[in-house]
Amino acid sequence: MTKKDLKIVFMGTPEFAVESLRALVENGYRIVGVVTMPDKPVGRHGSVLQPSAVKQYAVSQNIPVLQPFKLKEERFVDELRALQADLQIVVAFRMLPETVWNMPRYGTFNLHASLLPKYRGAAPINWAIINGETETGVTTFFLTHEIDTGRIIRQEKLPIAATDDAGIVHDALMKAGARLVTDTVDLLIEKEGDIETIPQETLHTGTAELPPAPKIFVETCRVDWQQPAGGVYNFIRGLSPFPGAWTEIVNPAGVAVLLKIFSSMISDETHPYPAGAIRTDGKHYLDVAVANGFIRILSLQLAGKKRMSIKDFLNGTKIDNNWKMT
Repeated sequence: MTKKDLKIVFMGTPEFAVESLRALVENGYRIVGVVTMPDKPVGRHGSVLQPSAVKQYAVSQNIPVLQPFKLKEERFVDELRALQADLQIVVAFRMLPETVWNMPRYGTFNLHASLLPKYRGAAPINWAIINGETETGVTTFFLTHEIDTGRIIRQEKLPIAATDDAGIVHDALMKAGARLVTDTVDLLIEKEGDIETIPQETLHTGTAELPPAPKIFVETCRVDWQQPAGGVYNFIRGLSPFPGAWTEIVNPAGVAVLLKIFSSMISDETHPYPAGAIRTDGKHYLDVAVANGFIRILSLQLAGKKRMSIKDFLNGTKIDNNWKMT
């Protein structure tokens, strides 16, 4: 069998998934259908329907698109079965029922943005950076009943630089993931589906608990100024540019304004200030005290405003050392 004979159904939604779909299309693999989320209402009163990034690309390539609300719907399952796929590939999509993932003869594999079994869950990129990891990667694995636990097919490692934020790592993993997806398909074609895989439990032999990657909510993103400088710095870059680490800046009268912080740097200094205290010249820099130094804020965004440099912020907001972060 060649890549033009193997019938593939691709499942995904965001831009991260488009890179893998594009790599398959542009390298001549046979994509017989795409499954993605239903169009999302946007704009005032939800009056405009916005298609997913994956749908937009699939339509541009004249690939049939399925958009089920429920993956167990009989109509969807019948439509999917009618495509007679040999293989299904999942990148940044929903959890599939067994009826769906067990359908193709070569099975269904998923691309995950971590080195499994570490960082199973919805936000592996964010949590790897928040936890100060210096290495991450991408993994392809066969789907099974429990999320992100299936047998590993292939992995590729990537370093995380101390200055990388989630956006930089996302883009690097997106490209590495596309390469790994095509490599995995090539392996399945070469071996006619009969490939060696690695049980995830064999890669975790210690007693330490595996770091998870749960979904991130608004309340997850609040900066804790009681944490040491390294922890706060990693937290900020792990949530930048999206969804963004947030805090409140409070003036001497007690009025609080919400803001997001997108970039910062650490200043290791001994000081007498309480956590959250501000040190600033009111023009060029704004430092926030933590237990073992300061976090110097480089860029931020006020609620309802655009992202700006700290100099632009200080130029428009008169702040002195009597303000604080909470």
